[in-house]
Amino acid sequence: MKTIGLGKCVIVAAALAGGVGAADAQELRCQVEVNSQQIEGTNKSVFESLQEAINDYMNETRFSTATFGPAERIDCRLYLTVGEYDGDRIKGDIQVQLSRPVYNSTYTTTVFNFKDNKVEFDYKDGDPLIFSETSQQNNLTAILDYYAYLFLALDFDTFSPKGGQPFFDKAASVVQAAQSSGEVGWKAFEDTKNRSAVLSAYTDPATSGMRDLLYMYHRRGLDEMVTSPDKGRATITESLAELKKVYNTNPMSVGLSIFRDSKLDELVNIYSKAPSTEREEAYDILQPLYPTDIDRLEKIKKGGDQ
Repeated sequence: MKTIGLGKCVIVAAALAGGVGAADAQELRCQVEVNSQQIEGTNKSVFESLQEAINDYMNETRFSTATFGPAERIDCRLYLTVGEYDGDRIKGDIQVQLSRPVYNSTYTTTVFNFKDNKVEFDYKDGDPLIFSETSQQNNLTAILDYYAYLFLALDFDTFSPKGGQPFFDKAASVVQAAQSSGEVGWKAFEDTKNRSAVLSAYTDPATSGMRDLLYMYHRRGLDEMVTSPDKGRATITESLAELKKVYNTNPMSVGLSIFRDSKLDELVNIYSKAPSTEREEAYDILQPLYPTDIDRLEKIKKGGDQ
């Protein structure tokens, strides 16, 4: 695990001020896996080729002008499960995860955890994946660009208030272009948990409190807990109020389920040594939002008393 210091915060500030470049800079450290176990009776080399192509694309493409040192690259994961393969058409789902180190510690926290069930694209064995900022090459590169920009946007938001805006704008451009392609997973209101809905969960003014939460929870919360546990935890409790606002506006927002899948287990540990009043405050906020997760919520409420 890597230890985060002030370097990443300087990178964020520099990027927001206009960007700093380096010829060999790259932003992501992306773990890629393609699982084709559901596909029988076919040459698996196409899936090995696909995994290598996606890995190279995510780890060698420069998606911004910001300079990232080796320790500052953003840790993320793409796990593609192939469900159908017919001709050159691949259908399946992608589990995507983004993690972030906590300041002055070896602890890594999950920022984003989401399963994209609407993944379809054409791919021929050995096809190169080519990045272009000005035109959409195909649906696979559109999906990869979308998640690369989303990873950058969310990561930058955790270090600076609304710091990921340039990358949310780029992700929005990808969505807008893809919506005319006829491919699934992109259209607004087509699905409450597709790529368009995920983007809207963070950028729609009615639910954009999720972005305020990202900064409060991570930069002012977890990062502070290393030196001041009570102060950091209090800010995390304060940040949870943003979830309640989102729920009151849109109880079906996919942002709420993303937070649950990313953070509930972590919150059990965060509140394990908290005063009972603080644990109960967190429980009272979370219980109406996640009534089916009562077991984990009870652990938050009981803390070290369990």
